[in-house]
Amino acid sequence: MNTDKDRSRLGIEAAGPRSIAAQHIGYAFTGDVLPAEALHAPSNVTVAPGTSNLPTAPLCLGREEELARLRRILTSRHEGAITQGGAVHGLGGIGKSTLALHYAHRHRSDYALIWWINAASPDEIETSLIGLTHTLVLEWASTADRGTQVAWAMQWLAWHPGWLLVYDNVENPDDLTPYTGALHRGHHLATSRRTTGWPDGAPTLTLGNLDPDDATAVLCRLVFKETSPTPRQEAEARSLAVELGYFPLAIKQAGAYLAQNRGISLDSYRHRLDTKLAKTALGTDTERTLARIWNVTLQALERVDPLAVEVLHTAAWLAPADIPYSLLTPPSTDPDDIAEATGTLAAYSMVTDTGTTLSVHRLVQTVLRTPQTTGDTQPPRHLQGRHRAEQAVLHSLTPRPGQDGPSEDQWDTLTPHLVTLAATKPLEHHNAPLANAYEIAGRRLNQQGHTARAIPLYEATLAQREQALGDIHPNTLTSRNNLAYAYESAGDLSRAIPLYEATLAQCEQVLGDIHPNTLTSRNNLAYAYESAGDLSRAIPLLKATLAQREQVLGDTHPDTLGSRNNLAYAYRSAGDLGRAIPLLKATLAQCEQVLGDTHPDTLGSRNNLAQAYESAGDLSRAIPLYEATLAQYEQVLGDTHPDTLTSRNNLAYAYRSAGDLSRAIPLLKATLAQSEQVLGDTHPDTLRSRNNLASTYQSAGDLSRAIPLLKATLAQREQVLGDTHPDTLISRNNLASAYYAAGDLSRAIPLYEAALAQCEQVLGNTHPHTLRGLNNLASAYYAAGDLSRAIPLLKATLAQREQVLGDTHPNTLTSRNNLASAYYAAGDLSRAIPLLEAALAQCEQVLGDTHPNTLISRNNLASARQGVIAVQHESTATSVNRAVPQKPSTAD
Repeated sequence: MNTDKDRSRLGIEAAGPRSIAAQHIGYAFTGDVLPAEALHAPSNVTVAPGTSNLPTAPLCLGREEELARLRRILTSRHEGAITQGGAVHGLGGIGKSTLALHYAHRHRSDYALIWWINAASPDEIETSLIGLTHTLVLEWASTADRGTQVAWAMQWLAWHPGWLLVYDNVENPDDLTPYTGALHRGHHLATSRRTTGWPDGAPTLTLGNLDPDDATAVLCRLVFKETSPTPRQEAEARSLAVELGYFPLAIKQAGAYLAQNRGISLDSYRHRLDTKLAKTALGTDTERTLARIWNVTLQALERVDPLAVEVLHTAAWLAPADIPYSLLTPPSTDPDDIAEATGTLAAYSMVTDTGTTLSVHRLVQTVLRTPQTTGDTQPPRHLQGRHRAEQAVLHSLTPRPGQDGPSEDQWDTLTPHLVTLAATKPLEHHNAPLANAYEIAGRRLNQQGHTARAIPLYEATLAQREQALGDIHPNTLTSRNNLAYAYESAGDLSRAIPLYEATLAQCEQVLGDIHPNTLTSRNNLAYAYESAGDLSRAIPLLKATLAQREQVLGDTHPDTLGSRNNLAYAYRSAGDLGRAIPLLKATLAQCEQVLGDTHPDTLGSRNNLAQAYESAGDLSRAIPLYEATLAQYEQVLGDTHPDTLTSRNNLAYAYRSAGDLSRAIPLLKATLAQSEQVLGDTHPDTLRSRNNLASTYQSAGDLSRAIPLLKATLAQREQVLGDTHPDTLISRNNLASAYYAAGDLSRAIPLYEAALAQCEQVLGNTHPHTLRGLNNLASAYYAAGDLSRAIPLLKATLAQREQVLGDTHPNTLTSRNNLASAYYAAGDLSRAIPLLEAALAQCEQVLGDTHPNTLISRNNLASARQGVIAVQHESTATSVNRAVPQKPSTAD
């Protein structure tokens, strides 16, 4: 396990989950990424009517009702749905893609452009969009990087109306949010096996099996082509359709087999299914049926083209879409033989062949990966296929002539296949060279800000090292730490923290208590505790780690600076700004001196200082520092790196705090869309961005958008982070505030009471979040006319804020204004008006003459003098930045 000093050449950086240097910049939707001459090109590029990349439509009978309903879905607007779009879902092999393809061909003249997108992962969606860019501006695209090409396609779709995007085989509906949420000038159509996870109210079409007549008709059309079957043949077809359960994929593949073997009758084929090959180990009825069909087909292929069977078993272990012929062509094999074998597989409907790549149905892969009972003494066929797939990927990673290692393009092409191999690794099966490739691919994903997607790669790497090196070898400890880090990056603290705790215990045992790697492990665990809101364990561990790093590594070592920053950040989280700000200022000065002005750790330290200023209510220092830091993040890490997204979110929230909603809302919307795409829909940072946007909508008075978004965010935080996590408490308070703003006190007050009780228990009596909850509950009592409960709470809140936050903090000013308003409502003018005058003078001095809180305070004073007054209310939105926690490396 290396320390953080090697972060320039290592994968998992010591700077933590929000401070990872990028060697490969991802796509960007905004910012000066495209060259000036190309930036506006998407608006000027037109296409010929009917332009598409649609595959040929296979036979589709008996789906007229579904096609008509799909047309209605796509041409009608639905509140809360995919923008002018819908989803077709159902079992694998049920015909979802076929239905979508037939819809696209039937209505081709209705669209200016139709683009078919492989949507099994975010990376595959990007690859399909790159294909669109190549189709429209090939010469320019050939010189642009991957992210710029994706951005160009997005901009073209944003400019031009009348297109249809078909997202095929969607694994996670959240992967579509960046596209359906940003592109509104065409239709979006998704196919997926997922029946849940779609936006509430989104129109979906559940596709079932064919009815008996349609199933029989499809089977006859496949087997007898253009000729009419005899009554006996039609009866046999009907019996076989019953045997196949009217399942479209089963019918298609049985028909393809019979069409290739015209001497076998439908009845004979059905008999084979019922007897010799009836026993199968797979679980579901569908899998058993398909396994029986494929066993019959594979036996025929063994006689006709044994190489085709090898190709199919190899493809079973790779990513299902866009498998290049090169991965299926061993060094000693003639490429023409592979092309012929692929053609044979396509004729039997076992694969989809484009001429350069092939795709395999996921259900076919599931069956082919399953051990089949045979009397053969050779290794099982499925493991032979696994071995060929592994060797093919390793061979494809061979550096090209003149290169020191595989190119970026090689890694980009092969990473989806490495992830699939890692995720489907048979038990007790290990391949050391492949594990090394897993580790490098995981490191690259991390450098691109996609650490959560690397979890299968890190799991497989750890399993290999445990087997080869033992449980407590330093490299094994590094792999274990990296997996914990990936879990943490995915927001899965329930798996990350126990793994960090185990790793620390082993580091202490193997390396000693003050070894640099032990200190790094201790820092990581403390930071995970802080992420979970457990400051009572985080702060002592961070203090101990800092003291040990100062002793062992010195006062200005990068790891020591990281510990100092992390401790200051934890103080800020605990509301102890008197300790946080001086420590952050000192750390920033040392980072600038030791690491340089634009090092990711320096940027993280600068961001954290800006945030501490914001917490102290000093927006005149916070906003310029945020703006400068964001510009540097965009330059150094790229437009969609997680640290850049966090910095953008923080700046937007500072604008909100300053009352500048015209800049805050667009920036928050853009940041949320990018977070959903880069990090996923339930990542803690995405939830934080969603919370901030909802709270800003509330600030703008748009409760119709704010309340549903706050409710959704609270539910997701309860599920992902737990019921008493600080972020969950903030969401609960914010939803109560939105109910308050809507005048729904019957919902607001109980929610405030519950949130306050949990804040006091989890965060302590004087934490800023607790004080905010206290103020808000008092405000709700005031609004309900219960001054006997409101005034004591407001007095207590003001006293604690003056002590904890200082006399001129914005929240202290709010408390002073609220207490004065309550005095006035109680008829105590001798206390109310002087307090309001003092609050206004301080607001003008601290916040400025036109700040919203200043305007509220001025209005309250005027109203008090005229006899009408209203209490001010707060809402909470978190904009926490996770910059610069220390993380160990992946390198050995």
